[in-house]
Amino acid sequence: MGRPALEVADIFRVHGPAWRQAQHAHLSLGQLKVMSAIEQCRSAALGGHVLRCDACAQIAIAYNSCRNRHCPKCQARAARRWLEARQADLLPLDYYHVVFTLPAPISAIAYYNKAVIYDLLFEVAAETLRTIAADPKHLGAQIGVTLVLHTWGSALTHHPHVHGIVPGGGLAPDGTRWVACKPGFFLPVRVLSRLFRRRFLEELHQAHRSGRLQFFGEFVGLADARAFAAWLAPLREVEWVVYAKRPFAGPAAVLAYLSRYTHRVAISNQRLLALDARGVTFRWKDYRAARTTRHKTMTLSVDEFMRRFLLHVLPGGFHRIRHYGLLANAGRREHLARARELLHVVPAATESHPLEAPAANIAPTFVCPHCGAAMIIIEIFARGEPIRAPPALRVAA
Repeated sequence: MGRPALEVADIFRVHGPAWRQAQHAHLSLGQLKVMSAIEQCRSAALGGHVLRCDACAQIAIAYNSCRNRHCPKCQARAARRWLEARQADLLPLDYYHVVFTLPAPISAIAYYNKAVIYDLLFEVAAETLRTIAADPKHLGAQIGVTLVLHTWGSALTHHPHVHGIVPGGGLAPDGTRWVACKPGFFLPVRVLSRLFRRRFLEELHQAHRSGRLQFFGEFVGLADARAFAAWLAPLREVEWVVYAKRPFAGPAAVLAYLSRYTHRVAISNQRLLALDARGVTFRWKDYRAARTTRHKTMTLSVDEFMRRFLLHVLPGGFHRIRHYGLLANAGRREHLARARELLHVVPAATESHPLEAPAANIAPTFVCPHCGAAMIIIEIFARGEPIRAPPALRVAA
């Protein structure tokens, strides 16, 4: 696939240095690292290698990736690896998609308390799903859930929410049978919303009492316990958005969905349209508009575009994909084996170890763009070294 006409890296390379200098007092170390990684990605600054095609002898130069999880160019391969690992976890039943969204006031303070509030979003959403599912009035079973954090809206605004992928059923409390959901229905959305609201506000209040929240600018007054309690009060009365979509069309559709969502960043290069004197123009989807007019274009100043992009840099070491219940890492293999047994699913044949697989079946890492044959590495150059001319082909004496 060819390179997009415009990339986020192009914007940062052209306008990043001046903006970084002007905003040096307002950018975190994490944001500076992301800017640097994106600017250097697939460039000589990170080194690379010279390739030669086995078939047509074409020579090409490939630069190394930054592998930063916020880089739009570095997520496709990571997503493929993750999906291949998750294929073995799929069960032959309906899967449901649920979304838990934080109200705008909490999103505003979440920007200054990312680790604390994003953690609460994960934990309370998972707890809500498992608690309601375990209630005999609803499902009465232990379920598994995979949650993926997104912190952006389509216009790059700060909009923290988690997408949940949940199998349509679970293990009975005693583990002796599989309890399936009603066809086309997982759990009542209103019940999920009310419990999510109550538990999140309880945990947020506890985080404030324990001194784990920080407040700046217009929110500095919320450091006072009484002011914070008064600020929370209206949030107990409004509806919190918990959304449940219809079940996916089989396990294959689940993988197709995950491939688009698990390793997504704030904006893909494919959505960028232009960089000119007006700023950055990109496509976005207005979910409040009618379906026929949802797809629109937006132009932001370059400074505002970079500011919005960097709103979504996550704290170091923060995991944005997490598994709970039956899918938690600690007992996933045993739980899934038990589920397959109760669902009468014949286990797939054990695959041969990758090291034992025939070499002919292994896809080449580098493919020639001219003839499609495999390319081999004939030279490696380190970070920052100037690229020399491709080595001359040796002729046998």
